[in-house]
Amino acid sequence: MAQIRRMDCKVEVKSSADRFFDAFNTKAHLMPKMSTRLISDVKLLQSDWNSLGSVRMWDYASQGKSAACKEVRENVDEKNRTIIYSILEGEISNYYKTWKSTLNVTPNGEGSLAKWTIEYEKKNDHVPEPLNYCDFYAIWSKDVDAYLLNAK
Repeated sequence: MAQIRRMDCKVEVKSSADRFFDAFNTKAHLMPKMSTRLISDVKLLQSDWNSLGSVRMWDYASQGKSAACKEVRENVDEKNRTIIYSILEGEISNYYKTWKSTLNVTPNGEGSLAKWTIEYEKKNDHVPEPLNYCDFYAIWSKDVDAYLLNAK
């Protein structure tokens, strides 16, 4: 029987919650500039950049290897600074039947807390827990934060 698992990855950033959330909500097309060590390209495949249901193809580096994934933007709650994405296909799909990432950004002192929640279903018991993706989200968050702080 399939089992959906959940993993939370929290990252403290120095940018304000609104500014950090806005980078992921409305500036996906700039991610190759914001995180040059992880994101090499992002292409819009369907709809527009900020609409629900928009589909994007990401080229990125994971564990020192080039990878790609196609994602759909499922939901956005601007009031609560939350975005939900699902992976449609790509490297992640080789190991996981389903994959949903949720980003929630909350104020935290002078900066904010980025909480990435991964909901996934392994293809089999031999597939490892996706700890490397927590590292990926942490590095991505820190890269975006540094970009925003330097772009003042």
